Amino acid sequence: MFIDTAKIYIKSGDGGNGSVSFRREKYVPLGGPDGGDGGDGGNVILIADSNMTTLLDFTYKRKYIAEQGTAGSGSKCYGKDGEDLVIKVPMGTVVKDVETNKVMADLSKAGDKVIVAKGGKGGKGNVKFCTPTRQAPNFAEPGMPGEERNIILELKLLADVGLIGFPNVGKSTLLSVVSKARPKIANYHFTTIKPNLGVVSIPGIQSFVMADIPGIIEGAAEGIGLGLQFLRHIERTRLLIHIVDLSGCEDRDPLEDFIKINEELKKYSVKLWDRPQIVAANKVDLVYDDEAFENFEKKVKELGFLHVYKISAATRSGVDELLKEAARQLSNIPITELEIKEEDRFVEEEKRFTYDITRDGDVYVVEGSFVDRLLTSVNVNDPESLMYFHKVLKNKGVIENLISHGIQDGDIVRLKDFEFEFLL
Repeated sequence: MFIDTAKIYIKSGDGGNGSVSFRREKYVPLGGPDGGDGGDGGNVILIADSNMTTLLDFTYKRKYIAEQGTAGSGSKCYGKDGEDLVIKVPMGTVVKDVETNKVMADLSKAGDKVIVAKGGKGGKGNVKFCTPTRQAPNFAEPGMPGEERNIILELKLLADVGLIGFPNVGKSTLLSVVSKARPKIANYHFTTIKPNLGVVSIPGIQSFVMADIPGIIEGAAEGIGLGLQFLRHIERTRLLIHIVDLSGCEDRDPLEDFIKINEELKKYSVKLWDRPQIVAANKVDLVYDDEAFENFEKKVKELGFLHVYKISAATRSGVDELLKEAARQLSNIPITELEIKEEDRFVEEEKRFTYDITRDGDVYVVEGSFVDRLLTSVNVNDPESLMYFHKVLKNKGVIENLISHGIQDGDIVRLKDFEFEFLL
């Protein structure tokens, strides 16, 4: 089964807590603090794997959580770092953040990798808070929480040549005769409902990858049918082979079909429409008008498309000439990365602990992630720890902010369940 989009939840590991510990050894009466730091949490990493061709695995498992760092311990022992969680994805996977819809990475080559969630940093042990005036700190720092987010994986096929055209014009037949790919072939529309890849390798030319894109219909750029899904897979191709049914056996005019498809390409992406294009007039074995191809070729060249070939994918007539021209053009077209606009790139915000100050009657309430972390790191029943608590409030601007809110000596300040009397 070919799956080309998936939404998954990821979370990096939390950092381990720092340790509160004091050296206790025989004949060492003043051992001092020896609590070690906690270990860092594991990262979540995506890596492109050439052996994967679909995002099917992510339909069965949608939650990925990296290992947490372990807490520090006595004797200045540091906690172990959590192991990174490495997730393999197919080459050509574009990673997007769900909340912002910004692109985090384009994993187009084997081995490309990106950290999509950084592990939390481990907290400091009490030995790190020891100073000449605070020789026995009875507090330590908690580990930082890991990052968590939902991301979208979007697979855009990596192919050198993309076959485009209306349904039932012979794209799958052409791919089947020039490669070992075996797409489903039948005489009805949308036999192909998923892209197929095949490696074209014939004597005398450099081999290349060809993609059979399901038939594009009028209105595809507006999302009619499965148009947007199909058009997405052409974005990476360096060259397009536009196949039309010259026989008109379905009562459609080949020139009108050709123009309509190019209009859809232009609506979707001007750069895609401007991509080099070879026109293949297919099913010539069913054409009995000797001038049909000449008239079609003349009109197409008047539109600015100079490379027009008549072929029969069923009988392989003219196919080798078409492939040689494709290989010739590919040799002159550089491989380019998928272009991502600057405004569409994901920029990770610096992790900050924040707080808000509100009033509940005569009580000033300070709440937020800053408060949660601070209260976790101190022992409010320990005098030295409490001094550190007040120092942090002053250094982080909380005291100054309270004064700007009109607090007076003797007013009560509440942080979660802890209250204290404000004194300048």
